[in-house]
Amino acid sequence: MAERTVPAPTAERASARERTRSEEVYVAPPVDIYEDDQGLVVVADLPGVEASALDVRVDRGVLTIQGRATHLAPGDALYREYELTGFFRQFQLPEEVDQTRIEAVLKHGVLTLRLPRAPQAQPRSIPVRVA
Repeated sequence: MAERTVPAPTAERASARERTRSEEVYVAPPVDIYEDDQGLVVVADLPGVEASALDVRVDRGVLTIQGRATHLAPGDALYREYELTGFFRQFQLPEEVDQTRIEAVLKHGVLTLRLPRAPQAQPRSIPVRVA
């Protein structure tokens, strides 16, 4: 029989232990990504997430979607067999996306993000001045 090297946690020890991790649980929402004439379109399923509990941001070329689902029933639950989880997903954006013109629409738990292409730099002649 193997000897235990780590003592089993007791109720007393477990309550005295410092919590080092958040109790929040996140899952990656399922997404569809497709390309149209204007750029990329990201469609993410976020059931139970209201617009006020949704955070969509771009920082250093990374698109972050984070939302927290809430129960829609009024009042406090007396008994609940499940807890709603939060949603979290990140995407590295290609350089061709114009990050200043990204649009987001949330409708019936479905988030649609439009990621337009940046205008292509046109070749041009640069005049040279004599100093």
